[in-house]
Amino acid sequence: MPGYTSAHARAGINAPLPSIETWLNQFPGYRITIRVPEYTSVCPKTGLPDFGALTIEYEPARLCLELKSLKLYLLAYRNLGIFYENAVNRILRDIVRAAKPKRCVVRGEFTPRGGLTTTVEARWPRSPR
Repeated sequence: MPGYTSAHARAGINAPLPSIETWLNQFPGYRITIRVPEYTSVCPKTGLPDFGALTIEYEPARLCLELKSLKLYLLAYRNLGIFYENAVNRILRDIVRAAKPKRCVVRGEFTPRGGLTTTVEARWPRSPR
């Protein structure tokens, strides 16, 4: 099997997906946690499915995520070729663009493949390097 290419690395990052809708938040200073136990996507190199659980935790500012639109957005990953590291970071990016939260963490815990499990966590605001 040939090596990974830059096309593999970029796969899915800018693919069109359903929009995430929001609604006006009515209360300050609380946290929302959303658990997605059946996340799926496709490895862009092998075409094999990836499975995992996502946890989205955010502190809303002015807007809250509308859950049905979030569900449709996440279901669109089912046939999308994207590495799960990129998926976690893209989901964070898209949530931040939609809701502009004070803080957000997206954590993906992916099922074993070849004896390895992987957990990917991305945060907003991004930590300085």
